This record gives sequence, structure tokens and C-alpha cells, in this order.
Amino acid sequence: MRFLSTAAALAAGALLSACAMTGGGPADTAATTAIDAARLSEHVRVLSDDSFQGRGIGTPAEDMVVRYLSEQYAAAGFQPGGENGGWTQDVTLNRFTASNIHAGFKVRGDSIPLAQGQQIVVSTRLPGRSVSLTDAPLVFVGYGIKAPERNWNDFKDVDVRGKVIVVLVNDADFEQPELNTFNGRAMTYYGRWTYKYEEAARQGAAGVIIVHETAPASYGWATVTNSWSGPQFDIVRQNAAAERVKMESWIQRDVAVDLFRRAGLDFDALKTQARSRDFRPVELPGATVSAAFDVATSQITTRNVVARLPGTTHPDETILFTAHWDHIGVGEPDASGDAIFNGAVDNATGTAGLLELARVWGAGPRPERSIVMISFTAEESGLLGSEYYAANPVYPLATTVAGFNMDAMNVYGRVAHLGVIGYGQSELDERLTAAAQRQGRTVTPDENPAAGSYFRSDHFPLAKRGVPMAYAEGGGEFRDEPMAARNAARDEYGSRRYHQADDEWSADWDLRGQIEDLEVALWIGRDLANSRDWPEWKPGSEFGPARAASAAARR
Repeated sequence: MRFLSTAAALAAGALLSACAMTGGGPADTAATTAIDAARLSEHVRVLSDDSFQGRGIGTPAEDMVVRYLSEQYAAAGFQPGGENGGWTQDVTLNRFTASNIHAGFKVRGDSIPLAQGQQIVVSTRLPGRSVSLTDAPLVFVGYGIKAPERNWNDFKDVDVRGKVIVVLVNDADFEQPELNTFNGRAMTYYGRWTYKYEEAARQGAAGVIIVHETAPASYGWATVTNSWSGPQFDIVRQNAAAERVKMESWIQRDVAVDLFRRAGLDFDALKTQARSRDFRPVELPGATVSAAFDVATSQITTRNVVARLPGTTHPDETILFTAHWDHIGVGEPDASGDAIFNGAVDNATGTAGLLELARVWGAGPRPERSIVMISFTAEESGLLGSEYYAANPVYPLATTVAGFNMDAMNVYGRVAHLGVIGYGQSELDERLTAAAQRQGRTVTPDENPAAGSYFRSDHFPLAKRGVPMAYAEGGGEFRDEPMAARNAARDEYGSRRYHQADDEWSADWDLRGQIEDLEVALWIGRDLANSRDWPEWKPGSEFGPARAASAAARR
């Protein structure tokens, strides 16, 4: 296929160039072990090409991705690191495709129709052929959080079984960080949409309606539509009915305001009340929701791609480098008619970073500990590939030293800071600080903690099981002109291209910032791979106890 020959030509050309510099002898070590911007760009170009159809999981495009990644890892000198001596780990998922969707509110005799993708986005992850809710009562439960350790319970003693709950996105501190009930502006896991659905199921609710607001969600309504209108996926569960609600949905803020007004309630006033521990659920008087839709439920097997470079003296100890290969696939056409969600920045850049790091590792001295690259599947479906690996690790988590995750990397140039997502959690902070200083950069905590990025990428399932994971990315002011143009491009991606069809590769990208971020992971990885160090979680981290439970395996 053409993309293979293009990548092969790139590799051959780079090798010839390196040999020419040394008079035809062995390639200079410094040249072959330097991270190469041209290689990064070419990998992104290939993986985000229209022929890959947006890298949707469980589609023919997945076979193309798996083939490309495994061949690139092999060319880098890595061995198959998956199951049964192969390159992959099978991840079995349920796939749910909703169709013929009809939804609407009734309030005091008035019917309010809701159009899929416009006022509401409806989906499900409960196996079955159809979903039908008829005149289900609506209950506003604030942020939908039950957190005993924080003395917080939005449900109090109100029975929501069989009802549909209306919840706010994020958590209570977003609007009023000085409350410091949920770590101020730094979103906790309680603020994530995944948690809202999980807690609703534990409470026995029939469905959930999340009120979308751009600022606390950290993305616009178009992202909601693109992410939840297509097929949804979930791991196979022993008792799905106890862990999933019938209807998972979002509505626009204006729709919620109108709904509450018709029910004689003030949305903004109730939203303010929801920031208090004393808040109690509020039924919407005379208001119900009905929804009916068909569900095509099937099982698919998608794949994590796993590559391994065995260590020389401690091969049973592992350093992880991770990124997700999947994206949204093909969706509804945008205004230009483009329906392929190419996912160039998110996350062909991180995937390219793994491939280039693998090449550098393979070209350099063999490390004492093993290096494992994992290209995760199904991140866009709720971190399902990484969740599956963390629950079914190919390499024991107890002897996984640490890991480095890459997601939607910087393509706009060198920046002044290295933003550490989840700063303060582990001893990797000090190593990240030292590495950034080598580049003339400073480390800063997550620059937008309210977005909850620590809970939104593939390091999280591993971290919550005790593996120290670093997720760091460049941020802050640019270090090279034209700064205004770079800022505009970065801002435009966040506001217009994220999870949109025009997240496409550009030959004009400046990948020096991405290279600096990759260098940080490489340097720390090398230090750890050739040492007896075991980074720990810092006192007070919620992930420390899980790590401590396996301490005997690391003596």
C-alpha cells in the first residue's frame, strides 16, 4: 500500500543521509538517536490521511492502523509485545448504535420536541434492541455527586429509581473555586461525564441528562454532537444493568433554562444552590421526559498494539510509553461536506511520538529495563483500551516502574513551560522539572485544571491502579516569532478543530515544541531504565494505597 512505501522511503532516505555524513560508514549515533521532525510529520500525515477513514475502531481502517504501527515498531527494532507472541492485545467491546430517535419533554400539558444533535444528544451503553422511556419524572440533582470522604451527597435520601436525573457538568468548585470543596478549579473525577453516568446507575436512575455548558465542559456543543451521535462502546460487563442506565444524554443550556422555567423553577438559582453541601434534589413539577429509539447491539474485538524492547539485566521491569491510535471515524458531514474526522492532532501526533521514540530507543544502547510502547484503542469511547490493559496487563503493574502518556501534542512551536497534568501527585514531578530546565523551560501545574485533563487520557486507568504515570505537555508563551500567529493557531484548534472534521495534518506545523516534550519523556525514561529507582506517589495522593499494596514485588 502507498502509505507503507512512503514511510519506508522516508526511513531509507534518512539512513542514506546519515551514512553520507560519515563517509558511507555506520550512521552517527547522535544523528540516529535524535528525534526527527520530518519523521514525526510523515507519520501524522499517513495516519490522518482520508484513506484511514478517521481511524474508527472496529472498522477496516483499524486493520490499516494495526499493520502500519506493527511494521513501524518492527523497523525500529522492537519485538511483538502483545498476547501469544503477537503485536496486539484483543479488547472485546460492546458496540451500541442508536437510530430512529424520538425524544421530548412534557411540562404541565405542553409538549416540547427535542431534535437529536440540536437540542439533545441521546445514546446508550446498555445491551438490548431498543430503549423506551415514557413520561419519566425529572429530578434535578445538582452535580450528581456522592462523595462521602468530602461529606457531599447530592442525592440525600431522595429515591431516583426509575426517574431521569438532570445534572450539571464539572463539579461545584468550577463556578466558585474559593469553596475548595473539590480542589478548587482543578476538576476531580466527580466532575467527569463518565462519573455522572456511573453514579446514576448506582442510584438506580432510568436515565441521565447532562446540561452542557461550554466553559465547565471545556468544549462546545459540536464536540458533544460529534462524540455521542455515532456508535458508542463499552467493555463487556457481567451485570450491565447494574452499571449502566438506559439513556445517557446531553442537552443544551438554553433548553435546560426553558425547561426549568416552564416547571416554575429558576435554573441559575438552583445551579447556585447546588454548590452547597446542603443542597437537596429538586423534582421538576409536572415535567417528564419520553424517549424511544432502536439500538443495534453487537460485539467487536478491537486491539491495543504493544511493542517491547527487552531490557538487558532486568527485563521483567517495565517502562511504559503510551498514546491512543483511535479517533472518531466517519460522522456527519460538516459545512464543507467533509465527514472524515482525521484526528491529526488528536491523536496521530501522540501515535507518531511513540513511533519516533521507538526508533530512537532501538537505535541507541539497549536499556537495562524493558521498554514497552502501547498504542491504545478506544480512548475516544471512554479510555476503554487503557482500562482493559490496566485490568488485564500483559506486563505486571507491580513491576511497571512508571509511564509516559502522549495525547494531542503541540504542533505550533517551542513554548516556555512544561505543563504537568496532575502536578503534585508523584515523584515524577521533580524529574520533569529537571528535564524541562535542561531545555530552558519551567514546569507549571496543569494550566487548565478545570478541564479535568488528568481524568481524560489513557494514563488514568493505570494511575488509579498505582502505576506512576506522567502526562506532561508544552504550554504557556511561545518562544519564537511570529507569536501572535502561533497563539491564534493554537486557540483555533481548541475552539474550532478539536473533534471536528478539519483536525487535519499540515505541512506548515512547527514540531520543535513536540520534540522538546518527547525529549523530556525520553530522558527520564532512560534514567529510570538504567537505574534501580522506583518513583513513588507523594503523601496524600489517592493513588498511593494501590501502589503500596504491591510493594513486596519491587524489593
